[in-house]
Amino acid sequence: MPLIRTTSDIQPSEITPESVYRERRRFMQAGLALSGAALLGGMSSAQASTVTLKGLTRSPLSTDEAQTEYKDVTGYNNFYEFGTGKEDPAANAHTLRTSPWSVTIEGECAKPGTYTLEDILKPHAFEERIYRLRCVEGWSMVIPWIGFPLADLIKRFEPTGNARFVEFETLHDPEQMSGQRWPVLQWPYVEGLRMDEAMHPLTLMAVGLYGAALPKQNGAPIRLVVPWKYGFKSIKSIVKIRFVEQQPVSAWMRATPEEYGFYSNVNPEVAHPRWSQSTERRIGDFLKRKTLMFNGYADQVASLYTGMDLRKNY
Repeated sequence: MPLIRTTSDIQPSEITPESVYRERRRFMQAGLALSGAALLGGMSSAQASTVTLKGLTRSPLSTDEAQTEYKDVTGYNNFYEFGTGKEDPAANAHTLRTSPWSVTIEGECAKPGTYTLEDILKPHAFEERIYRLRCVEGWSMVIPWIGFPLADLIKRFEPTGNARFVEFETLHDPEQMSGQRWPVLQWPYVEGLRMDEAMHPLTLMAVGLYGAALPKQNGAPIRLVVPWKYGFKSIKSIVKIRFVEQQPVSAWMRATPEEYGFYSNVNPEVAHPRWSQSTERRIGDFLKRKTLMFNGYADQVASLYTGMDLRKNY
């Protein structure tokens, strides 16, 4: 199955019926108000299926690769706000309070302000998108995300012509996020995208995975997913979005600029200073596999970087 299908390839059965939109509304009102960790924590993939959102439409942008086990997706994470160990987020993220939640919109746009999570979500129809996600450390997963295009959200706030970049910020609250009590990074966590990257159809605002609300350790209640970039670009637990003219300085750029550049596209030809990026290990597999350019999404996104030196702009 190709990664992206044309309109003529989509079957009538895949068009979202009215009943599905009603399911999504109920999901937004009830599911997102719950802690994903409390709802699903410790469940196996089979158990998790008992609370899935029924009738969710799978996006034609999805990959048909085998999905990573739910227990691995929710139990093996990078989320330094809750600790630097891979198991730390699942162990510590229960302290995060995801309701009420709001997102502040700032900068070069016509509609700045602070919006509740329901304000952010209510105009949007959720869909399932099965995306690969690769960590800069050399491991990868295939995850069935639930969300909607970031582009749809951006259009609502009407960026001005001066908005060349979109900057995102994670919640900063050391009381809730124990990892922020240590100067591992300069908090709060900040990330950014060029406007055309943010508007690309693959760029997703995710509110769930495996058919249910995001667990806290996976970035509840709302996070970014940019599948052709390394995982640290997909910022979690977002509380602020800014439209800016100048390129943002992300948390990892500020911490170690020689290792983490602004673009952070998956490029197997550019080694990290401390390890190769030419291969990766899919969680759940024994053997490593060859890393694909742009994480396998080159056909969709390579044109964004035409003429750029992707070794210099790493």
